[in-house]
Amino acid sequence: MTEFLSSKPLFKMNPIQISNMRQKTSILDKSISKGKGEINMNCFALMFSELVQYCQGKAHTVNELQTRLSDLGQEVGMKLIDLHFLREKNSKREIKLLNMLLFIKSTFWKSFFGREADKLEHSNDDDSTYYIIEKEPLVNKFISVPKDKGNLNCAVFVGGIIEGILNSSGFYSFAQLGLKFKHSINNTEKIDSTALNFNAKVTAHWHKGTTYMVKFEDHVITRDKQMDEHEELGFSAFGLRNLYNRYPTAMVP
Repeated sequence: MTEFLSSKPLFKMNPIQISNMRQKTSILDKSISKGKGEINMNCFALMFSELVQYCQGKAHTVNELQTRLSDLGQEVGMKLIDLHFLREKNSKREIKLLNMLLFIKSTFWKSFFGREADKLEHSNDDDSTYYIIEKEPLVNKFISVPKDKGNLNCAVFVGGIIEGILNSSGFYSFAQLGLKFKHSINNTEKIDSTALNFNAKVTAHWHKGTTYMVKFEDHVITRDKQMDEHEELGFSAFGLRNLYNRYPTAMVP
């Protein structure tokens, strides 16, 4: 018998397809305005616990430990306020003291801790003192304070964050509320600028849970009262912000 070989190939070869491989992007190439991802609670607790132990290893007293935690919190606060305005393009910088405190109590606390702070109170005895009250600070949730350090409150770290935000949240303003101008020889206007920050000292105390006492410097209170007076005269905070936008190149003294 004669065998006939089939004209069909014995093996069917599929063409090799080379997929378009994604180029690896560096973390520096990613947009900082995206990715407000949440952090796992256990990871945060571990990281903060290590931070406390690190500060404890360099401190000899409770006061020194709290000072170190507060200083680190201030550095975090300065970066967080810049990150907020970078991400939230339509967000405005507050120039009134009470509005700034409400921003911290609500907007900042929500973005950082997932909820608002419990209360914001004003001292009856001192115009320059405010209180932000938080019954159960997240940073104290997994911290066990030894008996020999009974007055230690690790929430001073959050107090430092608040202080960092207040001390670096301002923009350059016109000297003394933006009403004074320096005139050069050729009669051109030049703005005498000073930073419009809310300089304050923030401390954490065991009261109603944890109370952050915000003590503003005298010039901040004086400036805020002057703003109220100028608003009564028709020079509103909105007008000051418009003037700031009008002179973007006049931010250097």
